[in-house]
Amino acid sequence: MKVIVMGYGRIGSQVARLLLDQKHEVTIIDHDSNADARLGPNFKGRLIRGLGFDRTVLLQAGIEHAEAFVAASMSDNANIVAARIARNIFHVPRVVARLYDPLRAEIYQRLGLPTVSSTNWGAERIFQELTHAEMDVWQTFGRGEVSLVHLEAPSALFGKDVTQLNVPGEVMVVSIVRAEQAFIPVSGTDFQEGDILNLVVLSSAMERLEELLGMERR
Repeated sequence: MKVIVMGYGRIGSQVARLLLDQKHEVTIIDHDSNADARLGPNFKGRLIRGLGFDRTVLLQAGIEHAEAFVAASMSDNANIVAARIARNIFHVPRVVARLYDPLRAEIYQRLGLPTVSSTNWGAERIFQELTHAEMDVWQTFGRGEVSLVHLEAPSALFGKDVTQLNVPGEVMVVSIVRAEQAFIPVSGTDFQEGDILNLVVLSSAMERLEELLGMERR
């Protein structure tokens, strides 16, 4: 896949390197004169110096043939403009913009522009750590509405059927790790001491999950 990443800061650089590790073709757009030094000698992609919403710079980066565009600069305004140009003018199939302002992120998601708000994500993770410390939230989906939760089965579950923890539309046990081997549980699977559980949980149902697990509320 041919991907253009605008902005080679902490987020843009990590995205670019993840893509390169998977053998995708990556072009970086960055206006910083020190971008070359930040790329390092082992960087396998291309660097175009300039502004990611400049038509000439985008064409130089190969926007007409790009299959994905990531707007990950430090400026919300620049990211919005560049992402809209990539999607609406050059019709890039996959466009994602990083936005710091959660309100802007929500507005543009409603308009059909996929966005990632690091502010929202960070706040949600801090909230989960403070209020649900016994449960390790590995990942959130969408705007944080759904979480992937990892925890060791509490004693209150030992001997109970997995279906007693599943709540349609709210909580689902997606896998169990037992004796270092993972499997997908089915009706009739009992929880055992030492089980490591992975659950998909609606964020609004976290307190209900604590009740089901026999955990004390904070």
